[in-house]
Amino acid sequence: MYIRKLFAQKSCLFSIEIFPPKQVLNWPALQQTLREIQPVRPDFVSVTCSAGGSGAGGVSTGQVASYLKNEMGMEPLAHLTCLGGDRAAIEASLDQLFASGVQNLMILRGDRNPNITQYHDFEHASDLAAFVRGRYEAFGLSGACYPDVHPESPSLREDVRYLRVKQDSGVSHLVTQMFFDNARFYRYMTRIRKEGIDLPVSAGVMPIVRKSQITRTIALSSATVPPRFQAILDRWQDDPDGLYQAGIDYAVGQLRDLIDAGADGVHLYAMNNADVVLRVYDGIKDLL
Repeated sequence: MYIRKLFAQKSCLFSIEIFPPKQVLNWPALQQTLREIQPVRPDFVSVTCSAGGSGAGGVSTGQVASYLKNEMGMEPLAHLTCLGGDRAAIEASLDQLFASGVQNLMILRGDRNPNITQYHDFEHASDLAAFVRGRYEAFGLSGACYPDVHPESPSLREDVRYLRVKQDSGVSHLVTQMFFDNARFYRYMTRIRKEGIDLPVSAGVMPIVRKSQITRTIALSSATVPPRFQAILDRWQDDPDGLYQAGIDYAVGQLRDLIDAGADGVHLYAMNNADVVLRVYDGIKDLL
């Protein structure tokens, strides 16, 4: 099922993001995680790019996406990045995904990483989207957007301009980077709608449940931390159990507010943690 068609069937989609294991020996653990979250029946499951972009030594994005689609009956959204391979490698990935029945792709530039080989046949996500749209009509394309503005963008205006290019290149659905301040998301939505971007948007939320996430994850995302959330982090950062529950409670509050406000979809950055998924879903299922 194409994700863009799901939005016509439900008032708010619920989706989850997972990542492939870096080592094959951890593949059974991820399969168990997926079995545990299967009863939640997410509308789609986003599968990030394999570690290093290729899955060498680990499990590939395509392998996880195929397992979701063909073994578990869940709709995958397979990530595909510009920097992860040259044109030939990307074509091979597309052929493999198509053959396995995957219908939806998340088109991204990818994170710059000087420690791994990166490719430049496609410089921007919009370039890759246009290529896929021209060669593989069967795929539905999703793209990323940034309520806190992309860290490399000089301004919100430029960020929104490039988002319009993505839409014109064939992207039919957007997923936001994680954010912690719903007010910024609402302002961002007002801005992009005013600029003619009319695609459905899944609002991305990550529960911060471990101290390591406070510095690493928040810093990498460049997300604004509102005072109320900062106070929660300051209070519970040295109490693992307290932080775990406080992080889930804050995410549930965010999601309930988003759903009540009419978000097209909500997207949970679950970090492969089935317990987090189940607890968060239990806190919002009455609204879905």
